[in-house]
Amino acid sequence: MRASRLLSVLLLLQTRGRLTAREMAAELEVSVRTVYRDLDALAEAGVPVLAERGATGGYELLAGYRTRLTGLTSDEADSLLFAGLPDAAAELGFGAVVAAAELKLLAALPAEARERALRVRELFHLDAPGWFRAAEPVPLLAEVAGAVWGRRRIRITYLRWRAPRRVVRELEPLGVVLKSGTWYVVAAACPGDGRADIADAPPAETPETPETPETAEAFEASVRVYRVARILGLEAMPETFERPERFDLAAYWEQWTARYEAGVYRGTATVRLSPEGRRMVPFRLAPAVARAVEQTAGDPDADGWVRAELPIESVRHARGDLLVLGPELEVLDPPELRAAMADAVAGLTAFYGPPANPPAC
Repeated sequence: MRASRLLSVLLLLQTRGRLTAREMAAELEVSVRTVYRDLDALAEAGVPVLAERGATGGYELLAGYRTRLTGLTSDEADSLLFAGLPDAAAELGFGAVVAAAELKLLAALPAEARERALRVRELFHLDAPGWFRAAEPVPLLAEVAGAVWGRRRIRITYLRWRAPRRVVRELEPLGVVLKSGTWYVVAAACPGDGRADIADAPPAETPETPETPETAEAFEASVRVYRVARILGLEAMPETFERPERFDLAAYWEQWTARYEAGVYRGTATVRLSPEGRRMVPFRLAPAVARAVEQTAGDPDADGWVRAELPIESVRHARGDLLVLGPELEVLDPPELRAAMADAVAGLTAFYGPPANPPAC
């Protein structure tokens, strides 16, 4: 452990130049006193570490000194995919490993290439979660990822939307996906899993699957998507499984999301949108709804209003979604949605009352 940290200190000085002990301590997540001890150890080992006092002082290597001890460990090599996703790497338990791999890669680069790589990091940043959303806690993500990596079966207690809310599932986890700041695990039902619901444990969010998937079609039907934050408990089972070579995580996810979006929207609504309402649509409504507006919007009338067809999940969901546009949208059809909107507006009027000083005629 200490040898690895000493190498990290050495590579930090090689790639970053002059650093204070406090800066190195923050980078390595250790105490300043530990950094001082490591610097002394490097000096005793013959590494030419120079110290300069003063407000602009710090520690640096003798000009021209360079180590070639930059080989990646297997864990560091495995973590390289997450080098541009520090938050995701930390949630998966790869944070320190990614940092060490990045240091070694930078140290191995020529000075000009290293400078360009550091400049890219300064100029480009990826922020995966959507606006106005706090990252949801995923305490079991590292355990899920470990089971995926080790091809180990898991038994989970899962919380779903429909009754019974809690179920127990035995799964073969095939991969994890980060979608707009939310983690999902793609998994197949274990062969022979009876999927017995229990009062205090959760089921999958998609229909039940065959108990013994023996064909390619049955296997594909057994694969489901689970939201990691809603896994309440996880037990790694002793059995391992063989991940099907034909299974492509990225392709499955693309197909599943397309099916999910198509399945969510079970109806359509006809609406009128003001110019302001049309401008608000991409910011207030789902992307699929915004696309539908652009594809179906007719020519503006004399006041600039347009008529469009929107996909809706249900009358109840559509009422909540469309009320955010206020007076910039009018529902024309179906009648039950128009009535639901009118009831909501009447309720708001009754709650807030008429204006205190109505304008004179």
